[in-house]
Amino acid sequence: MDEFYTKAAFCFFIAFGVVLGGALLAGMGSVFLMTPPKVKMLQVAGNLKIWALVAAVGGTIDPIRVIESHILEGVLSPAIQQIGYILFAFLGAHMGTELIQWMCRNGG
Repeated sequence: MDEFYTKAAFCFFIAFGVVLGGALLAGMGSVFLMTPPKVKMLQVAGNLKIWALVAAVGGTIDPIRVIESHILEGVLSPAIQQIGYILFAFLGAHMGTELIQWMCRNGG
C-alpha cells in the first residue's frame, strides 16, 4: 500500500508541475514578446491540464488497458489503483490550474 501512495504522490506532483511550469514559462515568453502574460498564462494552464494528466500517468494508453483487462477478469484492485493514480494526477493538474488563476487574479 505504501507503493500506491508514493506513486499517487508522484502523479500529483508531476501533473501539478507540468501545468505550473508550462504556464509560468508561457508568461515569461509573453513578456519577451511584449504581449499580456496574464491572458497567455490562463490559456496555457487550461490547455495543459489534460496533457499534464496524460504525462503523469505514463503518457500512454496502458493505464486504461490495465483497468479494462482487470475488470474483465474480475480483479478490481489493480483497476482501482489505476483509477486512483488518474484521480491524483487530475487533482494535481487542477490545483496547478487553480494556482495560476489565483496568481493572475491577485498579481495583476
